[in-house]
Amino acid sequence: MAEPLRFVECPRDAWQGLPVVIPTSRKRSHLEKVLAAGFSNLDLGSFVAPRAVPQMADTEAVVEGLPRPPGADFLTIVANRRGLERAHGARSVSSVGYPLSVNNTFQRRNVGRSIDESWPLVAELVGQALEWRLGFVVYLSMGFGNHYGEAWRPADTARAVDRLRALGVTRIALADTVGTADAATVGRVLAAIDHSESLGLHLHARPGAWSHSVELALESGVRWFEGALAGIGGCPFAGDALVGNLPSEQLVPFLQRRGFDLGKGLHPLDDVAHDAAGIGRDYGATTGPTD
Repeated sequence: MAEPLRFVECPRDAWQGLPVVIPTSRKRSHLEKVLAAGFSNLDLGSFVAPRAVPQMADTEAVVEGLPRPPGADFLTIVANRRGLERAHGARSVSSVGYPLSVNNTFQRRNVGRSIDESWPLVAELVGQALEWRLGFVVYLSMGFGNHYGEAWRPADTARAVDRLRALGVTRIALADTVGTADAATVGRVLAAIDHSESLGLHLHARPGAWSHSVELALESGVRWFEGALAGIGGCPFAGDALVGNLPSEQLVPFLQRRGFDLGKGLHPLDDVAHDAAGIGRDYGATTGPTD
């Protein structure tokens, strides 16, 4: 029997940096195609200030009326208590994600507060999400180093994971935020963390530069990966227009060929990947389908 593996499709990460606002109806039609293709775990919006991420200002409208299939998980990103309250009010949302960095510069740029200021907020959000029966994910950004020239070691990421676990956070995804982690770095980080097989990986990479990192993570026991159709999106702080999300239409069959069960049977993804690429092209993506 094939071993189960959690795969998260991330249209939110694909869309959030596009310079032209995508119409709500276009977002929803794409999400319907994504669901029809067999994806059941979606990162599909953000409840953050519209001035911070204008592309996500319509998240309530996007998720309203979007049917969540039995067993599916619809996740939205939140940056504070107000965002969590909005997610709680959106009936289709089942989980929230909080971006916590191991790099202070990035944490201030990303959510407007320091790492030290973020830890009490994480504790508050964990407790409230539990009360409201929302799943809670922490995306540990800059988990494989930073491009600011600031000191970082795998032990820094490992300590953050330990502290999150002590707060009761059971769903933690390591994020290679700016696409700088090679397979060796991924291996060093995973080796530094106890029970790293329980973690998720949200990697960013140049086209064709991700397979060795994914292979090594699989060998380390990781069974949770994330991507975005057509490789659209990525971090605006990366400074490299070719760095994007891992292309789901390539990553999914890569994982399936290795004998993993990604759920209820994902259909061929060419059509829905083409639809994703069209959104990127029409609304200003600098990355696109990868080879």
